[in-house]
Amino acid sequence: MAGNTFGTLFKVTTYGESHGRALGVTIDGCPAGIPLHEDSIQKELDRRRPGAHAEDSDGTPRDTKLNPAMTARKEADTCEILSGVFEGRTTGTAISIIVRNTDQIPSDYGDIKTKFRPGHADFSYFHKYGIRDYRGGGRSSGRETLSRVAAGAIAKQFLKAKGISVLAWTSEAAGIPCETFDPTVIEQNQFRACDPVAAKKMLARIIELKGLGDSAGGIITCRTTGLPIGLGEPVFDKLDAVLAGAILSIGAIKGIEFGSGFETARMKGSESNDSMRNDPKTGSPVFLTNHAGGVLGGLSSGADLVFRAAVKPVSSINCEQKTIDIDGKECSITVGGRHDVCLCPRIVPVIEAMTALAITDLYLRHFALITH
Repeated sequence: MAGNTFGTLFKVTTYGESHGRALGVTIDGCPAGIPLHEDSIQKELDRRRPGAHAEDSDGTPRDTKLNPAMTARKEADTCEILSGVFEGRTTGTAISIIVRNTDQIPSDYGDIKTKFRPGHADFSYFHKYGIRDYRGGGRSSGRETLSRVAAGAIAKQFLKAKGISVLAWTSEAAGIPCETFDPTVIEQNQFRACDPVAAKKMLARIIELKGLGDSAGGIITCRTTGLPIGLGEPVFDKLDAVLAGAILSIGAIKGIEFGSGFETARMKGSESNDSMRNDPKTGSPVFLTNHAGGVLGGLSSGADLVFRAAVKPVSSINCEQKTIDIDGKECSITVGGRHDVCLCPRIVPVIEAMTALAITDLYLRHFALITH
């Protein structure tokens, strides 16, 4: 199985399965001297871990109230740095991180041993490889993303030193859009939504869907600030092309748009073009709008890099569905076990991680290749 490595200079290789002994990641090409402790990686892993709890608006402490959008599987997701770090700093050699699985229940998947889950990778994996790990989906499981988040934590540390920050949030879930934007509330509600009123509506809808055995999707918005002008390598490794590939490599993502995205198809050029002026205080160019999402000709423009990603509904649902088995016979399936109802809150840190990994790799390539 190829395709487990991402990046050119900042190269990340993930390994492990949902119900295997462990998952992990190896990062090759990380510059030396970056401050790095397991705590900084653990903080990011805790944001996406299964069985996570959230502090409610009423002040209920964390770890007492289960987020109804998330699976009940409880994994500590404790990380161990095996190599590449000495006295709290990266050494420039390969960094290896491992996270051991502790709460697997393979018996939850007995009914799907011979049946394909509609909307899941079961069918395509089986026909490509002639074998599949039906226990949670193996490599196709969303649990694979913890390796990305661990690597992304290191990329975030690198970017922070360059004045670059990445922030993602839920802008829509279960058909309920956010109407306001307040970055201070993103980590204070169970959906990592930017609108606390919408977050409560999302929660009510998810509780309703959970009772019906169904699931929901949503939209994640991501904004990166502090990028220098010119990141990206035309023509095939444009900033938006590399980033789109990174985001679409996340199993649940079905679409991405930058800036005004598909809405620009309905605009006139005079409307979609981002006019510029010089800031009299700094002498730097300022964009009056950002329909381009911070990318011009595949290169960062200096404006905020903004994109939105579509998250599909969770495919493993407790509703009876029509399917076929491995012998091609028609049958029905109801997926039991422990599954997320909506991936949005847990996929936010994954989106941030893949964005940080893509930008870090392009940053290193940019400053390695420029000649002026």
